[in-house]
Amino acid sequence: MYDDYFKRVSTLGVKCTENALVASIRDQLLVRFHNGKSVKEYRMSSSKRPPSCKENSLGTPDGLHMVCEKIGDGEPLGMVFKGRKPIGLRYDECSAKEREKNLITTRILRLQGLEEGLNKGEGIDTYDRYVYLHGTNHEENLGVPASSGCLQVSNEDAIELHDWIPVGSHLFVKL
Repeated sequence: MYDDYFKRVSTLGVKCTENALVASIRDQLLVRFHNGKSVKEYRMSSSKRPPSCKENSLGTPDGLHMVCEKIGDGEPLGMVFKGRKPIGLRYDECSAKEREKNLITTRILRLQGLEEGLNKGEGIDTYDRYVYLHGTNHEENLGVPASSGCLQVSNEDAIELHDWIPVGSHLFVKL
């Protein structure tokens, strides 16, 4: 997987980051790398819809991204976020109707596309589409496509990734 990331950054003339994440939509797997070495694998869920960088598609965007913001430091496991702000309730404290939804929980790594014309620019911009890597209240669905475009991981994994990956690190999404 690192080879795919390395090829993409080389093609774009960008330098690899010391810490990087590679997400495989096909395998529903997220791999954490440090200096090119695989450190850990995480089960994830991408979009229920086909991969897409288009606005309003609800598809997971592919290509090279950067973690541009980390949100939720110090919040309890399962905290629900709306508009990137904690609502003061963990998902298990929300109404049954609210818990049916895919909630954004625990931590958020906000993503910014780095490929002009693919995931950066008008109508295709990952940042403007509010695509994140975050925890989920439906951990039972990890390993299969289940989101509305974001990359979802377990709440414990969301904390680990939030604490481990610095802002500016790459996240490469491969099909």
